Amino acid sequence: MRRIIVSVSDLDRSLAVYADALGLERLWSNDEVARLRVGDAELMLHRRTPTPVDFGVAATFGVDDVDEVTSAAVGAGAVVVHGPDDEAWGERQAVLRDPDGHLFCLVTPIERLSESGTA
Repeated sequence: MRRIIVSVSDLDRSLAVYADALGLERLWSNDEVARLRVGDAELMLHRRTPTPVDFGVAATFGVDDVDEVTSAAVGAGAVVVHGPDDEAWGERQAVLRDPDGHLFCLVTPIERLSESGTA
């Protein structure tokens, strides 16, 4: 995978969630587009009319502490849809909506939580 593109109505507001709260590295931006690093791929925020849907594609971001990053994302304008909860498939997960209504997930493997002493 090279890039995921997310349509956003307000680039600065979306950068507050994806770059500031989630900690994705800003690679480049102008008034219309921002490119953020997600591992070996990119998340591109493109300022244009968004059309969020619940059953489309939802990006999932691996984080060190789901609860902490969820709180930061909510503080930046995201809304919790579900969780954070320990899921049967072995991850702690939160499902959120970004400021434009797009779903995204935050996950941490439960075994990593056990090793750090936080579970």
